[in-house]
Parts: sequence; C-alpha cells; structure tokens
Amino acid sequence: MPFERLENLLADELVKLEQSGARKGSETIITAVLPAKDGRGPRYLLEGEGDRQFLRVNSNGYLGMALRREVTAAEDAAVRHFGTGPGAVRFISGTYRPHVELEERLASFHGRPAGMVFSSAYVTVMGVLVSLITPETAVISDALNHNCIINAIRLAQPKEKHVYPHLNMGDLEAALKRAAQSCRRAIIVTDGVFSMRGDYAPLPAVQELARQYDEHFPENVLVMVDDSHGVGAFGRTGRGTEEYTDSGPVDVLAATLGKALGVNGGYVVASRVLIDYLREKAAFYIYSNPITPGEAAAACKALEILDSPMGVSLLGHLRRMTERFREGLSQLGYETYPGDHPVVPLLVRDTVKTRALVQYLRSRGILATGLGYPVVPRGDEEIRFQLSADHTETDVDEVLAALGDFQR
Repeated sequence: MPFERLENLLADELVKLEQSGARKGSETIITAVLPAKDGRGPRYLLEGEGDRQFLRVNSNGYLGMALRREVTAAEDAAVRHFGTGPGAVRFISGTYRPHVELEERLASFHGRPAGMVFSSAYVTVMGVLVSLITPETAVISDALNHNCIINAIRLAQPKEKHVYPHLNMGDLEAALKRAAQSCRRAIIVTDGVFSMRGDYAPLPAVQELARQYDEHFPENVLVMVDDSHGVGAFGRTGRGTEEYTDSGPVDVLAATLGKALGVNGGYVVASRVLIDYLREKAAFYIYSNPITPGEAAAACKALEILDSPMGVSLLGHLRRMTERFREGLSQLGYETYPGDHPVVPLLVRDTVKTRALVQYLRSRGILATGLGYPVVPRGDEEIRFQLSADHTETDVDEVLAALGDFQR
C-alpha cells in the first residue's frame, strides 16, 4: 500500500537534519584492506576512489586484532567446524562450545565468577540495565554517558533518574542522598572511558560513594561500568579503567568484543547469581541470536593474545604511538584534552572549520571523524583521532604532517 504522506514527513525530517548539520549522509565503503608494508600500517581502498590508499585514524580497533592471522585463522577454523551462524537463540539450541569457552575466558580475564555474551555491546547495556531497573530503582548517570545507557534508562523507566555533570562526584553524592529518601535500589552507571573525549571515570571515588550510601538502600547501591573503550586499550595489561585507576572490580562490568578485541559482540561479567538472573530475564539476550561460533572463537583467540606477553607488547606500542601523536599535536599548537587513552580529540571549536579539516585530511588519504554542532555543543567541535597498535611512526608522522600543512 502506498504511504506517500508518511514518506513526505520523513523526507522533511531528512531535510531538517541536513540543514542542522546533523545528517550523517552516505557511508564510506571499504572495498579492500592492504596489509602493512615498508614501515607503514594497513591501508584501505574505498569505493569510488580507485586504487588510492587511505590511512584510518578513526577505527575502534585499538590493537589491530581484526587483521591478525591468529585471529582470522581461529574464526576460519570454527566456521568450517560449526558453520557460519548459530541457527537459534541461546536457550533453544544456539549455544556452541566457543560461546561457553569465551564466557569462561572473559570471566577469568576480569577476575569475576561469571560472564555472558550478547550480540553487541549496545545490546549488552540495554539488556543488563533494563533487567536490573525496577519501579523502586534510582539510576544515577554521568551526563556524557553513551547513547546505549541513555536509551536503556528511558526504556526501563526507573522511579528516579539523576544525571550528574560530567565526572562531578559532589553532584553524584547529592543524587544518592536524594534517592535514599524514596528508592529501594540505586544503580550508578558510567562509561569507563568516555568515547568523545578519551577521559575516564574516577572509579575509586564512585565506588567509595556507593559504599558510603549502600546501607541507606534496602536493595543496595550497584555500580555498573560500560568500559567498551577501556578494555584492551587502557591499563598495563589492557584490563581497562579498573586497572588504570586501581579501583578494584565494580559490581557489573560491561564491554565490547568489537573494539580492541577486533571481532563482534558485547559481554557482561559479574557475580554468578547476577549472571544467572540475566540469562533468565534479559530479553535482549533471550530473544536474539548470539554472535556466531566463528566470532566467539576469534574473540577467544584475541583475548588469549591480549592476556599474554604479546598483548603487553601491543599495548606498549599503542601507548608510544599515542604519546607521539599527542606530543606532535602540542608542537603544532593544536588543542587537545590531556590523557593517556588512544582517543585523542583535536579541539577545533568551530563546525565549519571542523568539516573543512576532515575534508582536507581525506584529500591527503587520511580518514578521520569530525564532530560538529549540534552533535556536540557549540564550542566543543572536534576531530576524534583514534590510535591503534597497527599504526607505525611513519603513519603518525604522516597525519601530523598533514595537520601541519593545513595550518600554513
């Protein structure tokens, strides 16, 4: 049946997005990956660009795991053994040995009793929060938390929602005081590493506040952290924000398999009782197919590499490339946020200039992501660079040279 009236409304919305600068537009399509060669990291071919090669500095693949032969070989072997897809949700007949092995390895890696894998990190956070929020729950959330946390809270409809200014522990404590007057349960939820800025939550302070106010809530204060940008990229051994801040384990830790581990999917680690409860209650887990057995096997191999001397070596190289890039930006006179994470924002503070710089970098064969108004507030416009362990000194210097030329 034709639906022209609705299509007209949708077309008007697209025009508004275009006019506001919020429309993402056409997607860049990668057609081939060229392996590292002659002191340069991998290069990418794009649809419509012929044989021109591009350097990516906007990938979440912080350790370059997706292109490692050991990881691709593990996935290939599992696909040949189990097939390409699970064929069912987990509780019917969709659980394969690689899923179980991955969950056991994730729990061990993070020092938790149990873990479970979801189809994505976004789905993980949605599934966990919605399952733990009751009509008597207060949720206390950092203002810069990821969209998955925001939407999970909207869907769950807690009794109270408190959003504290970014990293403001005083306002977090004030929210706990208010919630203690009327709620039985409190959940403090925060990103570990904040993806737009590369800064991180002060987890020891968050946990101390949770301990102080726990007795005021009959059903406890839980601390949940989404450390999707932290695990595999932060801390000496890649155990994320917990390791970097020496916080000890939070109550509920969610993260992704699709960034530093280079595969696909998300996961949560926690107590055995909590994980058993989520397997029974988390609709995003129960009614959705899992990642494939091949993806689970690849993630196991990536985690094995991370949890080895090779992983420590990759993390060390990533830190050196990040330091080199940050120092280069400073020498060129660009503004950035201080920090050690491989997310390195270049603050342009102007939407038009941000777009111009992104286009200039693309003309130099460099793929970077610009964030302009209204995606970010006026004055916070930036280019988010992301360093990776498969970048080389030559790669970093190539980007810095282009940025230097742009200023001339």
